[in-house]
Amino acid sequence: MTAAATPSPPPAMERPHFIGIGGAGMSGIAKILARRGAAVAGSDARESATAAALRELGVTVHIGHEAAHLAPDATAVVVSSAIREDNPEIVEARRRGLPVVHRSDALAGLMDGLRPLAVAGTHGKTTTTSMLAVSLATLGLDPSYAIGGDLDGPGSNAHQGTGGIFVAEADESDRSFHKYAPEVAVVLNVELDHHANYASMEEIYESFGIFAARIADGGTLVISADHGGARELTRRVRSDAGARALTVRTYGEADDADVRVLKITPKGLTSEVTVLLDGRELTFGVSVPGRHYALNAVAALTAGAALGVPADGLAGAIASYTGVKRRLQLKGEARGVQVIDSYAHHPTEMAADLEAIRGGAAGGRVLVLFQPHLFSRTQELGKEMGQALALADGSVVLPVYPAREDPIPGVTSALITESARAAGAAVSAATAPEEAVAAVAGMAEPGDLVLTMGAGDVTELGPRILGKLAE
Repeated sequence: MTAAATPSPPPAMERPHFIGIGGAGMSGIAKILARRGAAVAGSDARESATAAALRELGVTVHIGHEAAHLAPDATAVVVSSAIREDNPEIVEARRRGLPVVHRSDALAGLMDGLRPLAVAGTHGKTTTTSMLAVSLATLGLDPSYAIGGDLDGPGSNAHQGTGGIFVAEADESDRSFHKYAPEVAVVLNVELDHHANYASMEEIYESFGIFAARIADGGTLVISADHGGARELTRRVRSDAGARALTVRTYGEADDADVRVLKITPKGLTSEVTVLLDGRELTFGVSVPGRHYALNAVAALTAGAALGVPADGLAGAIASYTGVKRRLQLKGEARGVQVIDSYAHHPTEMAADLEAIRGGAAGGRVLVLFQPHLFSRTQELGKEMGQALALADGSVVLPVYPAREDPIPGVTSALITESARAAGAAVSAATAPEEAVAAVAGMAEPGDLVLTMGAGDVTELGPRILGKLAE
């Protein structure tokens, strides 16, 4: 694969302004545009390490949202679905007649002229996208990528590569993945989530079906053979494909998988996977624990092979992936207690991470500090969240992290704690972070594993737990 010249930014993106530039998805696009020579500016609600990293690339970052932050020569304003129409910078952009561009349209524009590989699914997108980005880079292919999280270690959530491949996380939450036209698309699983935007599984199937129909002619859909929702989507895609030149490759432990997982061997906080791919057995290591992460690695292997990357080299390169921040990331150890950060916020993710971490706990207990994410998700899945917490030996639950939502009357974290207690769990509620940190640190004993779990700012509490333990 030959090196590609660094593209210039599209004319409308020569001087873009990002509202909410500190977000994982927004900052990645801003970084790539800056590396392509655009004069990027933006604003965010608060100061952060991401804002500092953007400034090092020459990006102008304002803290707070004011109309005056929009430069006189701005060519477009980039927003995500979380930005409301009454934001003063959007109001000013509309007044000036500037294009207001959704994040997904900006990302789609970055893929033009390259070989896009888009990773979708209700769970596991960030991990699988990262595995692909790291393994392709390890093989010297220098892909461009945009990921919804930061790679562990010195990595980043985005990179402008010299190779011809662009690996992107494709978000179904607001249907923005309908904007992409990948050469290879991955669907890891299909479940009902994002209840503010999807009312039923039928709507989810329709949305993923549109995504699959966007795959370039002659391209490949890589999809799970194990997950019930993914199997149903496969059936629909195949029945709707007609004469279209689309290859569908399934992967997993199911007997009918095209790339079949023969064995997953846990090894503490890592695992080893053996697969049967095109009639050959391949065994490779995965540096993160749990069956679901091993299957994500098989999805990455299958997708890379669909791009024409030799499977032997790709299997070895996947072992060089060391994780993504917030995806079972070890934050540290104090007084014999390890503290691990988990982004899990859907019951399926919570259960998978708890089962994965159980294998590395040896004789110790698994304790959880959980923060529910979104009122709508808590309303629909609070019971299931509580049942997932029953897999822990003890848990403390914080109030709901609202993110972009307004409160829903009657929806609180009590829905979760009551369900957890009904399932036999040892669970308590905390009204403030300080109370939660003290409770978890007081419970922990040498040999235990503590998980800070959720998609909100609970991630900031891991270091505070370590500090409390060390006192």
